[in-house]
Amino acid sequence: MVVLGIPVDFILFALTLLGVALFHHHTLKVALIGLSVITLYKLGFADFSGVPGVGGLVALIGHEWVTIANLFGLLLGFALLSDHFERSEIPALLPKYLPDDWKGGFVMLLLVFVMSAFLDNIAAAMIGGSMAVVLYQRKVHIGFLAAIVAASNAGGAGSVVGDTTTTMMWIAGVSPIQVLDAYIASFTAMAIFGVIAAKQQHAYQPIMKDNPTGAHVHWARLCIVVIILISAVGTNVYFNLKHPEVLGRFPVIGVAVWVAILATAPWRTPNWRLLPEATKGSVFLLSLVMCASMMPVQHLPNPSWQSALGLGFLSSVFDNIPLTALALRQDGYDWSFLAYAVGFGGSMIWFGSSAGVALSNMYPEAKSVGAWIKGGWHIAVGYVVGFFVLLVVLGWHPDALRGKRESAPVVPTSVANQTPVQVIAPSLKP
Repeated sequence: MVVLGIPVDFILFALTLLGVALFHHHTLKVALIGLSVITLYKLGFADFSGVPGVGGLVALIGHEWVTIANLFGLLLGFALLSDHFERSEIPALLPKYLPDDWKGGFVMLLLVFVMSAFLDNIAAAMIGGSMAVVLYQRKVHIGFLAAIVAASNAGGAGSVVGDTTTTMMWIAGVSPIQVLDAYIASFTAMAIFGVIAAKQQHAYQPIMKDNPTGAHVHWARLCIVVIILISAVGTNVYFNLKHPEVLGRFPVIGVAVWVAILATAPWRTPNWRLLPEATKGSVFLLSLVMCASMMPVQHLPNPSWQSALGLGFLSSVFDNIPLTALALRQDGYDWSFLAYAVGFGGSMIWFGSSAGVALSNMYPEAKSVGAWIKGGWHIAVGYVVGFFVLLVVLGWHPDALRGKRESAPVVPTSVANQTPVQVIAPSLKP
């Protein structure tokens, strides 16, 4: 069904997102209601990627369950990881090494940026949030919170192991060097939003100048953090190189994180009390991911720098994994632009990326679209400027992957119309 040329599916999803924006104290209820309404509409009046009825819904769930399970495991696991990191007291010792003025906040954002190049961006954002709790005595400007998320997303945009979307491109045949070019835009954006956000934070609450009395490193908790991160990254790399077909069939990354958490629990007990709130935030994000997966987005605009720019804005409200899958299926993009757009674009709204949702569990005040856009306006500015700097420096050079895909792992497709629903994704970073 279409109303004024717009599929009803999109209208229902837009109303759900509007509800999230307006009723930010009831985001979970809004998301679940939106998911229920969209599901019922698809069952009664539409189809799921060409497959109608309950059979289509079952097929969709069959395609998406690995993504959902991985993301759920990572969100909950990294909530406990960030608490271990905070209780290691490493953040409390940072004032000794960071500048005392706004530049201290900028350096902290750079640390998040660098970590996200080889870690999951959820972990990088949560570690950044843990550092901010101590460095600013939990009085953190929402613009700085947005910048932490943006730094984690920008840092992963140019690395094939730093973001699910870039890993998807790598598997499909995109060269890591092509993806690396996205750092031209990422560094530019970082220089803009990082400086502005650091100055916002310094005016709101200056950085701690001295280490708290008696602060010292709790090495056991720091080792646990390292073990969890190595489990996630090591599992990612191993299966990506040795058994990429498994990654689309079983949530190995999320399982690996929880094996590490449970194995180290007798050494130092995690703060299990964090899980109920983290679960609410995770279910909220996963509800939006499922809503997005049901949208009829089979037809994207022809590949161009204009459409790539638009995909970045779209990814702030739409799951970037199916967007990337569809772009790969369509072929003919300049992949450095796509990596930057879908990887960094979600930073513009708090629920636009899993890193934003994870951080908002730590800082509930961030769950306001209006406050996020008002305080983090520099994220959108950085995104646009970074995009056009990349365009000026390198130009738009589309690359067809059809020949390369013959030797790449098979991308699962829907039964009816061969539209990609999910690709093999070694890590989860929507």
